Amino acid sequence: DAMKAAFKDWIFKDQQRRERLVKVYNERFNSIRPREYDGSHLTFPGMNPEIELRPHQKNAVAHQLYGENVLLAHVVGAGKTYEMVAAAMESKRLGLSQKNLFVVPNHLTEQWGAEFLQLYPGANILVATKKDFEPANRKKFCARIAMGNYDAIIIGHSQFERIPISDERQEAMLRKQIDDLEMAIQSARYEQDGGRYTVKQIEKTRKTLQTRLEKLNQKEKKDQVVTFEELGVDHLYVDEAHSYKNAFLYTKMRNVAGIAQNEAQKSADMFNKCQYLDEITGGKGITFATGTPISNSMTELYVMQRYLQNSKLQNMGLGLFDSWASTFGEVVTSIELAPEGTGYRAKSRFARFYNIPELMNMFKEIADIKTSDQLKLPVPEAEYETVVLKPTEQQKEIVESLGERAEVVRNGGVDASVDNMLKITNDGRKLALDQRLVNELLPDNPESKISVCAEKSYEIWKDTAAQKSAQLIFCDLSTPKGDGSFNVYDDLKQKLMEKGVPEKEIAFIHDANTEAKKTELFGKVKSGQVRFLIGSTAKMGAGTNVQDRLIALHHLDIGWKPSDLEQREGRIIRQGNHNKKVHIFRYVTESTFDSYMWQLIENKQKFISQIMTSKAPVRSCEDVDEAALSYAEVKALATGNPAVKEKMALDVDVAKLKLLKANHMNNQYRLEDDIARNFPQQIAKLMEIIDSYKADIAHFSEHKITDPEQFSMEISGKVFTEK
Repeated sequence: DAMKAAFKDWIFKDQQRRERLVKVYNERFNSIRPREYDGSHLTFPGMNPEIELRPHQKNAVAHQLYGENVLLAHVVGAGKTYEMVAAAMESKRLGLSQKNLFVVPNHLTEQWGAEFLQLYPGANILVATKKDFEPANRKKFCARIAMGNYDAIIIGHSQFERIPISDERQEAMLRKQIDDLEMAIQSARYEQDGGRYTVKQIEKTRKTLQTRLEKLNQKEKKDQVVTFEELGVDHLYVDEAHSYKNAFLYTKMRNVAGIAQNEAQKSADMFNKCQYLDEITGGKGITFATGTPISNSMTELYVMQRYLQNSKLQNMGLGLFDSWASTFGEVVTSIELAPEGTGYRAKSRFARFYNIPELMNMFKEIADIKTSDQLKLPVPEAEYETVVLKPTEQQKEIVESLGERAEVVRNGGVDASVDNMLKITNDGRKLALDQRLVNELLPDNPESKISVCAEKSYEIWKDTAAQKSAQLIFCDLSTPKGDGSFNVYDDLKQKLMEKGVPEKEIAFIHDANTEAKKTELFGKVKSGQVRFLIGSTAKMGAGTNVQDRLIALHHLDIGWKPSDLEQREGRIIRQGNHNKKVHIFRYVTESTFDSYMWQLIENKQKFISQIMTSKAPVRSCEDVDEAALSYAEVKALATGNPAVKEKMALDVDVAKLKLLKANHMNNQYRLEDDIARNFPQQIAKLMEIIDSYKADIAHFSEHKITDPEQFSMEISGKVFTEK
């Protein structure tokens, strides 16, 4: 770190070098002005006359029609569905695309179909059902896509994966990836630091790719299902595109948070199909949509750029992740507390981002970013209440024991498969939710989260009986198993029923395990027949549109990602909610992992909102992406150590001082430039002006008028004496 800092100081010290580098940087990256799209002139023949698109939706349609690949990064509930549907119908009508394929989450295919026909009642669309992709019917269904003249085809994420890309293309893609890895191995061999480790890792990746290539070549050419290329699709619309963020990356960085070295098969498949569409449409054939494009880490930006503007990255020399990361980010080594008495240890993380305005300008060429502060949607006002609960004696004891377990893990006294920090963190989260999740024999605490939530939600249920208002209760841990073991869902239901809530008014999202059941359940919530809907973020997040009568939302626990929180609250703070004001409750058990987890999420959210902003983004910021608390954090929480707060305050102070130092250095450099170049120019200019003034004064003295009454003036040889 000291060497890095010294190099940074040195490289900018020399003025000529500084000017040269700044010029190269500005020419390469700081030369983009993202285009603004205006869709106010668009008319939509065939659209339902009862529905009027909002200005931001028309602009987004214009972006899709006139721009290149697009990422609709609009806040949850901004109407992305209609934006994509309208763009698809317009591009088909104008002849910009022939066949539009919509890839949406599996549980939303039918809902999408219904919304499509609501906007365009005359549209000819094909919606895939589960049956269509059973082995016996798949071929027939793909043939229908290939041969039919549909305005749009709507299929689920997992069904899209089952449509293969041709073997030739797969082989070409794999060969290209292997070639890239060869280059990476060559460059890693010359590195001193960790070169051997990196080479081994990249060679391992190369080996898996080669195995896949061999398998592909050995595959006998049995009668193939229709390949993706043969479907004739020339525009792809992907809803909830953040599900594809685990794409193939190889990097020389090690143990870097936020970079998955293992790719998800569906992401590789999506990338290959995007490459194909780029080839046939010239980079104009893909629209991604997601309310949370960055759900956890900045590296997800690179993944999105790779899908949608890969050729741009290649042209700028940013095709490899490492070159992208060295331009816009930095690996930061931070010192962590080791077990008592053994000192400290260093941990590296890809954690700080620089040059964000240039990165965002490049990103905004594809991204249509709309935040809630820009749109001012007619959504209810949310009142937040944090319900802080005291821990029981048993909870305090267990938190202490977690601290002891953390110490054993850090000392290497236990095998990672038996106990590890992730396991400890998970136990801590369970404990904060309810002590019976750690040990079923512990007593039910009348002041536990479940009891207090039951009491609060019962009061609201009673007060809003006339309006039949509904409430959502989110809980990701301890979902109903149906095997008689203790879980939060059944316990909460039991407590509500004891208070007098009829059983038919309480529903678990997990019971609606088919599309038909889900539609029926959502209808009951909207009509006020079901007034308590309990579920997890995964099952009750994106695509759950039951906002009509929602009056309150309860967070019994908290996930790791800010996007989870956004998706949860996007269910109630949404257009179409009849209530003007809604309540959001956060339940926090003191002296457990809870308050810390909330703080972590808020820090992450702060970081993301610095990037995904309508205003000019900050020049640099910290990244945050961790899925387990560090040992020091667990230890401090276990002992109720005030040093944790002190550390956070000191971190803020250090950041401020660094900022001041950076400003001071900038001023120094500016003064150097002024002394070397600007001041001499200004001096020369001013000297010139002084000389001119002197000449004027001399001239004036020579021809001074002594008697004001005697006036004479000579112009072009003619003398005038009259004034």
